[in-house]
Amino acid sequence: MTPDQPVVQIEGNAGDDAVRPFQVEALDVRGRALQLGPALDALLGRHDYPTSVSKLVAEAVVLAALLGTSLKFQGKFILQTKTEGPVDLLVVEFRTPGDLRAYARFKAEAVAEAEAAGEATPGKLLGQGILALTIDQGEEMQRYQGIVALDGGSLEDVAHTYFRQSEQIPTRVRLAAAELMVREDGRARRHWRAGGLLAQFMPSAPERMKPRDLPGGDLPEGASIEEEAGEDDAWQEAQATVGTIADIELLDSDVPVDRLLFRLFHERGVRVFDPVPVRDKCNCSRERIAGILRQFTAEAIEASIEDGRIHVKCEFCGTKYDYDPAEFLGNPEDRAGADGEGTTEAVPGADADPPPGS
Repeated sequence: MTPDQPVVQIEGNAGDDAVRPFQVEALDVRGRALQLGPALDALLGRHDYPTSVSKLVAEAVVLAALLGTSLKFQGKFILQTKTEGPVDLLVVEFRTPGDLRAYARFKAEAVAEAEAAGEATPGKLLGQGILALTIDQGEEMQRYQGIVALDGGSLEDVAHTYFRQSEQIPTRVRLAAAELMVREDGRARRHWRAGGLLAQFMPSAPERMKPRDLPGGDLPEGASIEEEAGEDDAWQEAQATVGTIADIELLDSDVPVDRLLFRLFHERGVRVFDPVPVRDKCNCSRERIAGILRQFTAEAIEASIEDGRIHVKCEFCGTKYDYDPAEFLGNPEDRAGADGEGTTEAVPGADADPPPGS
């Protein structure tokens, strides 16, 4: 290989449910790519979501995985929306090194109306509200949270806004999700698949990340302000390349992310790194939820009793827990001192929405 030849280093295949980091040195681009298959199927299979809601959740899970796998420490990344739309609450939690769980709360009638009108896009389902992206490094560290307004745009648009406003890193994101018919054992079966790619412009000279200043004087004939004050040429090329990705390329198991990266960047040279496996895994447990209940007042505990027991269902994975109320109606001082980590599991008697990323 001569010094002028591009570096194309792709060994093996990341396969489904694994985030593949990559780098295009010639364009100063770093990124990650992902295809979700069995993990997404399992995650969505536990919920009776309408198809449009499942698609929204799938795209949000891909986005959270692409962002969460960038964490270099033990912790969690939480994507949460709170809106006035048909899907008024959406939570996706990524816990290092690769555990994913998700939950969406929706208004069934409003979703059905949107689907009937052909307006059940992810942006329309969310509607007006906010999206919070939270990085939690544990109790001893301060949380970092960025908040972006939602105005009916796609999750791709929201991600671009977040990186432009909060991180100030030129970023391009592609997301896709669909329920596909797959032939298994001679029969056609439905399976959910989703995929995504995130590319970021990270040159060694920070000034290259900023748009160029307009030149003095009149614009050249036939030129536009956008062209004259455009972005770095390398980043423009990278964005244009990512923009050629079709949804099916992010979904088709016969076009794994490694093959897609080669198609996109083989002329410039692309290097990939070890994939990061992700999986559908909820971290709820009997002990964790008991810790939550111990923080409730006696009145809240008593209001939660049904047929002499307290019943709790984790909204993420659907696991049901059953408790003896006497376990939580002891000395109030003992309850106050109990060690319970907050969760977003549904807890009877809790009227407020779950806090972001708890």
